[in-house]
Amino acid sequence: MIGCIIQARVGSTRLPNKVLLPVNPSETVLSFGIKQIQQSNLIDRIVIATTDLQKDDELVEHIKKLNISLFRGNSTDVLDRYYQCAKKFSFSTIIRITSDCPLIDPIIVDEIISNFINNKNSFDYASNVHPQRTFPHGSDIEIFTFEALQTAWKEAKKSSEREHVTPYIYNNQKFKLFNHTSKNDLSNFRWTVDYLEDLELVRQIISRIQARPILIKDIITLMSENPKLKKINQIHSKK
Repeated sequence: MIGCIIQARVGSTRLPNKVLLPVNPSETVLSFGIKQIQQSNLIDRIVIATTDLQKDDELVEHIKKLNISLFRGNSTDVLDRYYQCAKKFSFSTIIRITSDCPLIDPIIVDEIISNFINNKNSFDYASNVHPQRTFPHGSDIEIFTFEALQTAWKEAKKSSEREHVTPYIYNNQKFKLFNHTSKNDLSNFRWTVDYLEDLELVRQIISRIQARPILIKDIITLMSENPKLKKINQIHSKK
């Protein structure tokens, strides 16, 4: 089974409760992102993996209203949270997406999944981020086998490897990696939500593009026609 695990929490220090902030009158950062990913034709199930901390209870109630599968686990050992979640839902292949990326392009998701599945004996891990980023910040997609996740869960020792889930995999030569790249380098674009300016840009994109799902090509066209949009969060573009 191909499962997408979206990690989410309310405890952001830079923009508290960011995944619950509205992007339009009826949707939050999280709910809009889920709708984008639901347009994938190849994902069997989406699960939101949050923490077992009391402060994430509000997030849990929000997730329940969205009728999406939920998993609660370790707040700091996110690698363990992913492993336990994947194990519970019997995922053989895992897509990792973070909840502060509400504009994930489902076409790119399916391209990465299709390439990975069609070459399942050739790769343990694939992404459009490592080792080279050619996609916009906020379009990050990773995919890996349950076996690779399990190995990382057993062997990863560094706190950074436990917190960020996949470094043990993509920094380890024992795993076979694939880097999904864009024809054009789009890495200077940013629509992840870490700061208030990022949120404002995302709101502008969502209000100005009527088509659903919103695709990368549509955003690039919009920003090319409206150069001032890119300046909204330009202060954070190097971060």
